[in-house]
Amino acid sequence: MNAASKPLLPRSAGLKAAPNRLAWADVDEKYLQKLARRAKEEDLDGMGLRNPPDHKGDRTVEALDLNGQGSASLVTRNPMVACGSGIIPFILNAFGGEATLETFVEDGDYLKSGFAMGQITGSKKTLLAAERSLLNFLQRLSGIATQTRKFTDLLEGGKPRLLDTRKTTPGHRVLEKYAVAAGGGWNHRFGLFDRVMIKDNHLEASKASAGEFLTELVLKAKARAPDLLIQVEVDRLEQIPPILKAKPDALLLDNFALDELKEAIRIIDSTAITEASGGITLENVNRYKDLDLDFVSTSAVVGQSAWSDIGLDWAF
Repeated sequence: MNAASKPLLPRSAGLKAAPNRLAWADVDEKYLQKLARRAKEEDLDGMGLRNPPDHKGDRTVEALDLNGQGSASLVTRNPMVACGSGIIPFILNAFGGEATLETFVEDGDYLKSGFAMGQITGSKKTLLAAERSLLNFLQRLSGIATQTRKFTDLLEGGKPRLLDTRKTTPGHRVLEKYAVAAGGGWNHRFGLFDRVMIKDNHLEASKASAGEFLTELVLKAKARAPDLLIQVEVDRLEQIPPILKAKPDALLLDNFALDELKEAIRIIDSTAITEASGGITLENVNRYKDLDLDFVSTSAVVGQSAWSDIGLDWAF
């Protein structure tokens, strides 16, 4: 399901970047190691506490003196889109490294309840210590992928493609955006570094929210960042003509009523990428399906997703 990372739209004159779909190969292993290490430090070392414990580690396993080898299966408790098994080896390594994962699914697969996603075999100490952390990642990312699939299913057959936003959990953005891609969505910019996106507060700070000031501001951005895609957020129809004079790459149509959105699309007339955003939910996304839009974007794929229910069931 998860294709190699590539631009969604062809690069035309002036278009330096387009939305991508993250592949697992795009995720930095050092980033995954750091996340896994932090998970271990939280559970075993009390990371974040002003007064961390003097005696660290899994006190329950120590008290029970559990040793030897074990095996457990990752089992779905509800229907879901699978995502996140790639981080499990990093978690297991951080928690002792004496266990291995065999996966039975790929990210993006739709699974019914009661399906075995994979099996972990190795040290009982490692399995028991790592259980909660690996399930937390797997449940969170599968939940985002599942929520995204609900949106993409509702847009199926229409022109607009689904985009995520930067409204992600700090420190977990790449994984959460990857989960959106696994669910069939596309990734908007990853940070402030990869495009010029002129939003309402930039316009206010520049005192350029209307008329020729808008044209001049976009031209200035194009001249100073010729290697980047230039996108401008608008919330009124009258802002569009002066912005189009400067030939931006993309316009974000924010919180437009449906009739205004149709008029905005008519004015733009395919001279720039169009993106609708603001208040788009599962309950109303189908209203955008038949519009001549390139994208709809919503933070709901991450912010309103529920964790999937996955259990770690011991085989013996």
